Amino acid sequence: MLHEQQISDYRERGFIAVDDVLTPAEVAEIRAATDEFVERSRAVTTHTDVFDLEPGHSAESPRLRRLKQPHLRHGAFDRALRNDRILDIVGQLIGPGIRFQNTKLNLKSPEFGSPVEWHQDWAFYPHTNDDVLAVGIAIDEMALCNGCLMVVPGSHRGPVLSHHQDGYFVGAVPPDGLADRAVPIELRAGGISVHHARLLHGSAPNTSDRPRRFLLFEYAAADAWPLVGNPGWRELNDKLLRGEPVVSPRLEPVPVRLPEPTHDRGGSIYETQSAVKQRAFQQVRRGSSG
Repeated sequence: MLHEQQISDYRERGFIAVDDVLTPAEVAEIRAATDEFVERSRAVTTHTDVFDLEPGHSAESPRLRRLKQPHLRHGAFDRALRNDRILDIVGQLIGPGIRFQNTKLNLKSPEFGSPVEWHQDWAFYPHTNDDVLAVGIAIDEMALCNGCLMVVPGSHRGPVLSHHQDGYFVGAVPPDGLADRAVPIELRAGGISVHHARLLHGSAPNTSDRPRRFLLFEYAAADAWPLVGNPGWRELNDKLLRGEPVVSPRLEPVPVRLPEPTHDRGGSIYETQSAVKQRAFQQVRRGSSG
């Protein structure tokens, strides 16, 4: 459970880091499941509804960038999604009714690992209120050198910035001045980060010789309804983890920009951001300097 200061920090800064939420055994189980899917990715040569691949991926040198909807792929990920210690923390921040929005496992290979440009999650999935957040589980130690999450404290209290370019949604904002305001979220394996859906964040490539694997769960208050891509009553409530179905969404005066029109490079955030012209982070390939 969180202390009052941690809750206050989340409200004011838009994020917190909490170490030792998962046990070593739970982390080991998630690592083993992750390794299993990296091995399976050797059999594919292009993005699928399960695998998102790094440039240069091959059967001989698999570079899995994202495992999509991991909770559907292996029990270890689904158990983490429903972990009571995580849900207790989430409940302190958004209330007792909790629904998950999406799940993903992002991987950064040693001396590689695609960056993620500066963005607000809210730009991708606005809701009727902003009791929406993301929990990231550090499967490995996360530090600056291996591409840990970078955030701009307090940016969740500001506007929703334009994530458009040339009239299309590209899932990123211009990086001007953000690096000077950003701070890293460094974690031990088994720790979690929690960040508000409107918080500006991104991550650099992995320039170290060790991996950075990060399991992400997006949670929303049960009375926060999605404004785009609404899956319908049955599917929406299939994602309810705590509390009861809500027929009256809570409407708050939160700023909203719709992620439309989409670019023809749409897909995962990596593909969506591939159209971005003004980048904060450059891709690093094996053997290059860092």
